Amino acid sequence: MSASATAQNEDISPSFDDLQDFESASRGFIDAVKPCIIKDADGRTVWNNDEYDFLQGECPPTVNAKLWRHGQLCAKQGLFEITDGIYQIRGVDISNMTIVEGQTGIIVIDPLVSIECAEVALALYRKHRGDREVTAIVYSHSHLDHFGGAQGVFRESTDPKIPIIAPEGFMEEATSENIYAGPSMRRRAAYMYEINLPRASDGQVGVAIGMATSIGTNSLIPPNVLVKHTGEAHIVDGVKIVFQMVSGTEAPSEFNFFFPQHRTLYIAECAGHCLHNIITLRGALVRDAKAWSSCLDESVQLFGRDSDVLCSGHTWPTWGSKKIIEFVSEQRDLYAYLHDQTVRLMNLGLTGIEIAEIMTLPPSLQSKWHTQGFYGSISHNVKGMYERYMTWFDGNPAHLWQHPPTEE
Repeated sequence: MSASATAQNEDISPSFDDLQDFESASRGFIDAVKPCIIKDADGRTVWNNDEYDFLQGECPPTVNAKLWRHGQLCAKQGLFEITDGIYQIRGVDISNMTIVEGQTGIIVIDPLVSIECAEVALALYRKHRGDREVTAIVYSHSHLDHFGGAQGVFRESTDPKIPIIAPEGFMEEATSENIYAGPSMRRRAAYMYEINLPRASDGQVGVAIGMATSIGTNSLIPPNVLVKHTGEAHIVDGVKIVFQMVSGTEAPSEFNFFFPQHRTLYIAECAGHCLHNIITLRGALVRDAKAWSSCLDESVQLFGRDSDVLCSGHTWPTWGSKKIIEFVSEQRDLYAYLHDQTVRLMNLGLTGIEIAEIMTLPPSLQSKWHTQGFYGSISHNVKGMYERYMTWFDGNPAHLWQHPPTEE
């Protein structure tokens, strides 16, 4: 396909009559946090999901209709049964907390951003499933929203020697991202996640992988078990977990993992209900879209036929082996297509900005809800892929050593 033909692809939007996502986002609902307003020890509100109640109404002209629909789905909060012995608490932070019941206690996966939110999430689970002790914690990857609330699932009776499992390189990557570049990233994240905008139909309506980031107390309990290889298996509180290393995809230290006894695949943040970021505006290393696609292909091969449920650290699960294979395969193709076409057009002599202006997805991907650019965008991602291969320089000598903005 030529560059001009790529630009002429007709925009094919997904159907608003397709309600499968609403069924999946509500499936297994048990109870909600009421009110869903979480405060810290000083009485400061660190999370308020109730601010998004306005999304229950009709979409106004101030909001893109597809984004409004996505916000309605992400705003659903509470405790959900995913399958027998596995539960998720969603909507009490930007990320999900997942709980797997073991022989003597519970395995907590990705304990949110803030200690306060993690405490509320765990309390909601215990209200309905009993006061079970935490017997293990799993961090799927090295981003703050998947480990920052860890101290909130500990209490005085918790055994300090319980397994805390993470992918190899976790501490190096968690510290390099959140400490080395932390101050700058936090400033930029305030704009990226629209922290200071009112939650309203003419303000902030969510951030696509959740509604917002909580602003409570962060923590980090270092892992004491590091997973190094795909296929590595551990028995944790009587539950077998088989790991797939996917470091260098959405995070520089990351794994997916499979529960054979539950026929459940936890896919970390490699596949979700929107296009993710190859380059993120808050700041991070440019991600490898080719490796990302390859890891998703491997996920299908390793676990697709044996999985009845797929869940992750954001948004809602998918049920049924056939649907799981289709979903992950389309996510795989999404990143592969953007990568391959960017490289092809780059080698024809186009710059990243030029490629971003003409790139569209093929109809088979355009028409799916989970490929929409709610979080990452085609334009931003293409520029990131170009930068990964070609650096920041666009080939124009006038841009080789530019003046700073004020001087220019």
